[in-house]
Amino acid sequence: MSSTSERDRRHGELVRGFLAYLSVEKGYSEATIRAYSTDLEQFEDFLGRSRRSLEKPTRVDRDNVRGFLADMHRQRLSKTSMGRKLSSLRAYFNYLRKHKIVATSPVAGVRNPKQEKRHPQLLNVDQAVAMMEAAIEPDPEGLRDLALAEVLYGSGLRISEAIGLDLNDVDSDVLRVVGKGAKERIVPLSDAAMKRIRRYMEQRHALLGDDYTEQALFLGVRSGKRLNRRGANRIVAKLARLAGLPKDVHPHMLRHSFATHMLEAGADLRSVQELLGHENLTTTQRYTHLDMQRIMQVYDSAHPLAGLGKGKDDKD
Repeated sequence: MSSTSERDRRHGELVRGFLAYLSVEKGYSEATIRAYSTDLEQFEDFLGRSRRSLEKPTRVDRDNVRGFLADMHRQRLSKTSMGRKLSSLRAYFNYLRKHKIVATSPVAGVRNPKQEKRHPQLLNVDQAVAMMEAAIEPDPEGLRDLALAEVLYGSGLRISEAIGLDLNDVDSDVLRVVGKGAKERIVPLSDAAMKRIRRYMEQRHALLGDDYTEQALFLGVRSGKRLNRRGANRIVAKLARLAGLPKDVHPHMLRHSFATHMLEAGADLRSVQELLGHENLTTTQRYTHLDMQRIMQVYDSAHPLAGLGKGKDDKD
């Protein structure tokens, strides 16, 4: 059974219309729509305790939303998860307002839980290079793995963007990338990435299944079809292990590392924003905090007066 038919079974007409709107008009990915679907299903279950429903939205009030937040808090959900679910409800009721199904949103005025400030995990340059040069068999699978890693780190792609690449998206020294909201952007390829992709392309045919018309750039070994997210995660973890890295490395960590290393090398914030495909500059700015932390560490260790008086009482 397809994921769409499963949603049709779980949700009523209004929610199905909203999810279709996210897919057709907003261009959201299947993974994003699945997350919205799950959040709304959980709220629907909560509403059922008081005989209310998302299919009768005028009966849902702010107390229901606050009660849902309190219920999640009792279940010890993280503040990030609670905020995401609240954002899903907000999007749903804004959709209903737009279509004049409700006059007001019960989520209006309900604030997201205050988030703990967490900076992205990342590799240092030496660790990233070690991954890109991991000792791996130069067979079709190994060449694919190294090409994927170079694209993730060398061009800062999201994992969904990398596995979504088709053969015709590779054009000499650039990639045509389809990002969030189906927005296209052109990103450059590093010399190392171009070399890895060329070597992989010479052997890619060995991974193809029965369908020689498959256009996906990165293929799964068993399926011969487009590489999936789980397979990509396994590839990155394997390369990190072969490189002897102590961290639990995942694909998004390579994207974070790309952004931070670009800023450390002198790239301006706007350029990094364009490369990452961030709609808002504030999303990119979190990487400057990481950069500043490193600058302060260098200052503390190198400046002749840095650290003087630390741990001592001020006698003046």
